[in-house]
Order: sequence, then structure tokens, then C-alpha cells
Amino acid sequence: MHVEYDALTFERLGHASVRIETDDGLVVYIDPWSDVLADDPQDGDVVFVTHDDVDHYDPAGIAAVAGPEATVVAYEAIDTSDLNLEVTTVPYGGSRTVRGIGVEAVPAYNRTDGPHVDEDGDPFHAEREVVGLLLDISGTAVYFTSDTDVLPEHASIRADVFIPPIGGHFTMDRHAAADFADSVEADLVLPVHYDTFEAIETDVEAFVDDVEAHGITVEPF
Repeated sequence: MHVEYDALTFERLGHASVRIETDDGLVVYIDPWSDVLADDPQDGDVVFVTHDDVDHYDPAGIAAVAGPEATVVAYEAIDTSDLNLEVTTVPYGGSRTVRGIGVEAVPAYNRTDGPHVDEDGDPFHAEREVVGLLLDISGTAVYFTSDTDVLPEHASIRADVFIPPIGGHFTMDRHAAADFADSVEADLVLPVHYDTFEAIETDVEAFVDDVEAHGITVEPF
């Protein structure tokens, strides 16, 4: 399913893999995972990677979507030595401009005192292991949170298009994501990271209802 917003077209490829195309033909991918890709388009100009979990950093997925002149923009904590592509790193809390796209690396992690911890009490995503992405693409602010809880560091973030996980267990759940969408003051919400496997199954229709109650458009694409 494709969703249009201003000069951008969004497509959820599965799980947390997203494709964005501008009206002048620039193609962007975020966290492409080969397990959910239907084909090998190799049309990507920029491929973003937020962390090194296998469902987010997947060299086979990157190879499937990256065009011959693609730039990979990866969080600096990821070992990308196995890629045969140009890689631009972005530091925690840092920013870059790549192919005309403004990129800000936003904190993303599970709180140690929250529910998203393993059996030893360690967070599934520790601080500085993951970043979210606040992108400026053709004048549209797009916020891809990646795998995270809602954090105090997020309080000032505003975006036109908001792409949160809603499956819970490893990330915020649909309730937290709905409230977060209101905080971000988004015009459009595109949920990801749900229903891929049992641990992250959720009630998507209930999420839509909760977000729409805030007066925000939501497309479970």
C-alpha cells in the first residue's frame, strides 16, 4: 500500500522496512530487511540503517534495494565493514545532510526501569545502541523512531509524518505510540514493527481509533 503526503510517497515493505520516494524520483529506504522484501528493486539512492539488530541492519536487504550509486547512512555504532557500498556514518545525537536530505540521529532505547527488558532485567535496546531518524525530505519532516520507548529526550520533537513501532514487547506499544503521535503534532501517522511475529501482534484498528481521536490521520499501510 502506498500513502502520499505532500511531495512524498511512502510504502511499508513489511515489519519496519519503509520506502520513501520524492516527486522528483529520489528513492529512500529505511532499515530494509530481506525477510520481508518481495523483490530486489535496486533503485535506492539513500539507505538508512538505525541499529544492528538483524531485522534492521541486513546486508542482503541493503543489497536488494540499493542502486549502483546508493549511499548508505548508518548509525556509527554499526559495523558496516561487510558492505560494498559508500557508507556515511551519523553519530548519536548528530546530524548530516545526504543527497539533500537533512538527517538528525535521535535517541532511541528501552528504559531500564520500564517493561521492555529481558529475563535478566536488561533492556532489549540499551542506550546508544539505536538511533531514531528525524529526516527533512523535500521540506517534509519525517520521524522514524526505530526501536524505542517514549523518552524524555523526545519531548521537543515535532514532525509532519510520524513512523512509530506499535507492537510492544521490544518497543513502545500502541497506547504509548498513540500518545506520542499527539506529542509530535504529526499530520500523518504510519505505524510499523507490528504483527510480524507473535510477540509483537497488536490491535491495529484500536490504534487507528486512538490516533484519530487526537484528530490525526493514520494509515496502517
